[in-house]
Amino acid sequence: MRILFQGDSITDAHRSREDDSLIGIGYPLLVTSELGFAEPGNYEFLNRGIGGNRSVDVYARIKNDIINLKPDVMSILMGVNDVWHEFHDNPNGIDAEKFYKIYDLLIEEVKAALPNIKIMIMEPFSLKGFGNEAYWETFDKEVRMRAQMAKKIAEKYNLPFIPLQEGFDDLTEKADASYWLGDGVHPTAMGHEFIKNEWMKAFKAL
Repeated sequence: MRILFQGDSITDAHRSREDDSLIGIGYPLLVTSELGFAEPGNYEFLNRGIGGNRSVDVYARIKNDIINLKPDVMSILMGVNDVWHEFHDNPNGIDAEKFYKIYDLLIEEVKAALPNIKIMIMEPFSLKGFGNEAYWETFDKEVRMRAQMAKKIAEKYNLPFIPLQEGFDDLTEKADASYWLGDGVHPTAMGHEFIKNEWMKAFKAL
């Protein structure tokens, strides 16, 4: 079974571009270690997350980094950069409506090309941290809007949805936000462990 992890820097997590076995230091590595240890040789793991990607960037890679790879299972985590890029010096974010449209096109085309693929939609998330605190209220509102759009996509295509925001919110009762998301967006080792646990729940239910 070929499993593809797709998304932005949270998925990328310093993966190699030359060697697929160097899958990064994030939740894809934790999933790979757990499944690979439990069932040696039964899985092939590919990480095609790219740091900084917005939904339109993932869509632009649909042929090379999804369809041509012919995965049996794919998870997608994107949305936070669609918000974050709007706060750059040259704003280049993607509004919630367009995010939905691009996501819809992506899933429709992947399913048409790979009718037997199983897709899991992961919820974008954030916590207040040094990377977003200057515009936190707007940032949080907008990320949650992308989360709603991602859930709508999952519902439209009857796909598993992996909720993450509420879980991260709850974790801040145990430790500060920076313990889980270092800058408010990028997970620490502990944050990646939480994502891995939620990913595994959805995968086992496929």
